[in-house]
Amino acid sequence: MADTHVLFVEDDDVIREATQLALERDGFVVTAVPDGLLGLERFRAQRPDIALLDVMVPGLDGVSLCRRIRDESTVPVIMLSARADSIDVVLGLEAGADDYVTKPFDGAVLVARIRAVLRRFGHAGGAAAGGDAPEALEAGGLLRFGDLEVDTEGMEVRKNGEHVALTPTEMRLLLEFSAAPGTVLSRDRLLERVWDYGWGGDTRVVDVHVQRLRGKIGQDRIETVRGFGYKLRG
Repeated sequence: MADTHVLFVEDDDVIREATQLALERDGFVVTAVPDGLLGLERFRAQRPDIALLDVMVPGLDGVSLCRRIRDESTVPVIMLSARADSIDVVLGLEAGADDYVTKPFDGAVLVARIRAVLRRFGHAGGAAAGGDAPEALEAGGLLRFGDLEVDTEGMEVRKNGEHVALTPTEMRLLLEFSAAPGTVLSRDRLLERVWDYGWGGDTRVVDVHVQRLRGKIGQDRIETVRGFGYKLRG
């Protein structure tokens, strides 16, 4: 991770400087800025590997900045929020963030979450590994579910022949469903397999990403099984 470039947008001087030092000690290259407009400028100029965005920053708030980044790039985004129950967390996830961390946070926890996000972005094809190949698998790693085609080798998705743009996290989630069509997958399993959580995480992360994925591949393609989780309709 020595060459991994982190864009960190945080208006609190103490948090920004302390976190920058902690990340740099772990080998990250950090660009730290105090407001969202400067963050967008730095993002466009430097194209970092990952962005850490505080929700409440001046100029351009973190949620709006996340949305602007997602309009231009699939780079991973982690939101930082002072309140775990804040609607801002959900808004950030809906805007395209891949994960969030609640402040105050331990530096080691933040580093672990950054590395977990980067691992799944660097190994998107690993989600469906292991176990028997799904019945829908055709030659060349192509999966078909009605009008939906999932190319597990080329990491591409098409619906009615049209390309569907997915973020790496959305692709990992779809690969997990595609590996076991018709099987109910719990939120905890998805947190572990897609988000690499080895501990209990916030299931809202799963729910919002499923909602985003449905919006791209079809609302009826992923079924909610109340009290248990989700399953992909074959």
